[in-house]
Amino acid sequence: MDRLIKPDVQAVDVLFARRQKCGRAFKLTNLMHTMSVAVCLTTSEPLLFSISKPFSIIPPLTTSSFTLVLNEPCDQPPLSSPPCTILVRSSMLPTGKAHHDDLCRLFSKPGPHIFKDATLPISFVGPHVAEFLLSPSSMSLEINFLFSKAISWCDESQLTSLLRLAVDNGKSHFLSALIEAGADVNDRGSEGESLMLLAVKSGNADAVQILIESGYAIDNDIDRSLHVAAAMNWVDILEILCLGYPDINLNSVNSQGQTALHLAAVHGQVEALQFLVSIGSEVDVTDRDGWTPLHYAAHEGHIETSEFLLHHSVYAKYAVTKEGKTAYALAVEKGNSSLYDTLHLGDSLQRAARIDDVHTMKSCLAQGANINRTDQNGWTPLHRAAFKGHMESVKLLLNNGARIDVVDGTGYTALLRAVEAGHVQVAMYLVAHGAKASLKSLKEMVPSDHMECFKNHHSTLVNPSDRD
Repeated sequence: MDRLIKPDVQAVDVLFARRQKCGRAFKLTNLMHTMSVAVCLTTSEPLLFSISKPFSIIPPLTTSSFTLVLNEPCDQPPLSSPPCTILVRSSMLPTGKAHHDDLCRLFSKPGPHIFKDATLPISFVGPHVAEFLLSPSSMSLEINFLFSKAISWCDESQLTSLLRLAVDNGKSHFLSALIEAGADVNDRGSEGESLMLLAVKSGNADAVQILIESGYAIDNDIDRSLHVAAAMNWVDILEILCLGYPDINLNSVNSQGQTALHLAAVHGQVEALQFLVSIGSEVDVTDRDGWTPLHYAAHEGHIETSEFLLHHSVYAKYAVTKEGKTAYALAVEKGNSSLYDTLHLGDSLQRAARIDDVHTMKSCLAQGANINRTDQNGWTPLHRAAFKGHMESVKLLLNNGARIDVVDGTGYTALLRAVEAGHVQVAMYLVAHGAKASLKSLKEMVPSDHMECFKNHHSTLVNPSDRD
């Protein structure tokens, strides 16, 4: 026979409560049919735990109850790895009677008369233990076994609260255990905030993925996860959401009528903008005040964001809010001078160069217009003035630093545009100021009827280094 006593549990689970005395009862049964058994119970941490009857006598085939008690109430469960234990020892007692001192002497000396019947681990369980394991201070105690034991004593409501805490604290490795134990993945809390939104706010991509795989149901009418991810520039989370929910509404709006693209523009999040636009978000959409994403980018002074939106927008540059303001007007209102050229002055300079409005050109340049900015066709203001044959505009542009050999979208310089349009004097002026050209290249790129105009000026038009 290897033991005299059988415990009714394999471990003693103590339901922990903060600042309260707590303990757990368990039972031992004498397996002997005719003889009483003396029992000695000791803990591996006697300063931490007490046992109601450390020495006891159990009659034949009888069961006795014992209680493990945590000596002092505490704020945090005294967890340890490995856990504290209760050692159960026994000895046959033919007389069936003994005093306390006799039992002390009996178990004080090891020998074959002493049986080691069981070693019972002490586990702390319940929601307070799980909360502690989910807190940032428990980094050294993130033990899956302890957590699984703790939550086994929690009901659905407690599990769901713990799930919210795990998401909020970034403990994504505990989410699956909580969901499998019965936590409600679609819970929205007392204030209507979903677990998904909480995960996105925390920037926890792993939690977002786990919630999707665990059956979180997105509601396009009230979910604003895209908005939060866009505002924070969390492109990885945007990708996970869009892959997880193919029917997600990219243009859903918040209470201000703003889409996720609006929020990305407000915060100048270019990567988020690029991703959202690439999968179909509307660039020219307006909120309830008539603001497009470009209006917000201009108002906040986000240069790169504004340039991206302009490149992908149909009419946002000219759209007006309900107060009648363009993106340019908002930039001026906020003093975001670095955006003046992008939003207005560049267009004005191009238009003035086209109609030879030298006065407006001087005004645009004085306000900071980029003299070499290109339009959608790659034309600079110099291209446009040269093509129209406006000598005064060409002179003004060159005198103010215009680059003379910029090529447009089809590979033409301002000189070639002047030649193409038959403006001999402008072409000669450009060559005299450094424009590079050879008669051969001109013949290849310019209609033959216009070339006749230049044959008599070959010696002037062609750079000395290009002459055969």
